[in-house]
Amino acid sequence: MISHHHLAAAARIGMLTRERDTTSACAQALSELGAALPLDAATLLAIDPLTGAHVQVAGVGYAPGDAEALAAEFVATPWYGNVVRQELPPSITEDAEDAGQRFRHGWFYAERVRPAGFRDGVTGALRHEGRLVGLVHLAAEGANAYDTEARRLLASVLPALGAIADPTARPGELYDLPEEAGANLVAGGGVVDLPGHGPAQVLEDDEFACLVRAFEESGGLRLRVLWPVGRAWRRVVLRRCTAGSALVRRAVVVHEEPVELPYGLSPRELEVLTRAAMGQTNQAIAAALYLSPRTVHSHVEHLLRKTGCASRAEATALAVRDGLLRPAPEDVSRFVERQGCA
Repeated sequence: MISHHHLAAAARIGMLTRERDTTSACAQALSELGAALPLDAATLLAIDPLTGAHVQVAGVGYAPGDAEALAAEFVATPWYGNVVRQELPPSITEDAEDAGQRFRHGWFYAERVRPAGFRDGVTGALRHEGRLVGLVHLAAEGANAYDTEARRLLASVLPALGAIADPTARPGELYDLPEEAGANLVAGGGVVDLPGHGPAQVLEDDEFACLVRAFEESGGLRLRVLWPVGRAWRRVVLRRCTAGSALVRRAVVVHEEPVELPYGLSPRELEVLTRAAMGQTNQAIAAALYLSPRTVHSHVEHLLRKTGCASRAEATALAVRDGLLRPAPEDVSRFVERQGCA
């Protein structure tokens, strides 16, 4: 029977979904499970959103490499399908059937589980926002460790474990992204959706994709730009992930919101302002944009009047401070923010 002790452990695991330190939360969740259920080894595995591999985010009694190697083999067994389909986590004790073959009589138990000294185990599928995001597996040296009540207790905390382990759940929360913002995680050319957000349309632009790669290589923490999407404009922020799961710390959060060009600037005036912020003279700007110096001078006068700035230096300071920039990928390193962007 589930006791008050079990309910308290389940409540504490639920509260861990609020923790910003994902690594600590995952480890604490396994500790709470160990206090409520028998276990000699346990692993919490998240699915890497970029590679699809199962990666250990917390473990007890397993080396990370061993847990991940076992997971890679386990997902190829019929038993994995049984785990994913069932709401109540199956255990070795229950001897559930899948594809006509009992797990205890299969090669994975004979070659991997039993030689490691485990007689019983239970595995639950972790889901968040309707997506499969990982697995939790508990193992015990004694037989008959995971009866129906133990499995029900584990089932009750699977949603919380899924929210904690999901590597895509934290970026939107950590950076307080508005719900209407389009947002994605980007790493190594791969693009991952973020729960609760539509896709960032700027990522469909090949030039912007090059800008993201340049930001990744720059070592910067944040970049704010204005970018066209068709005839509309987006205010776009790129942030290097510095918190949350280790799986996303190599990634960049890209989020966008629709915006009118500030101060009534024209697209050409924005280009001129960006190059002025790079320190280019009117003559250099004219050569880069295939304009006459006189035309560039007129653009500068217009943007000064529109922004209310008294000088070119004041206008360029405004552009850098407020992200009124439309840089080319090769110019990204001039504008990335390297500190104070948490």
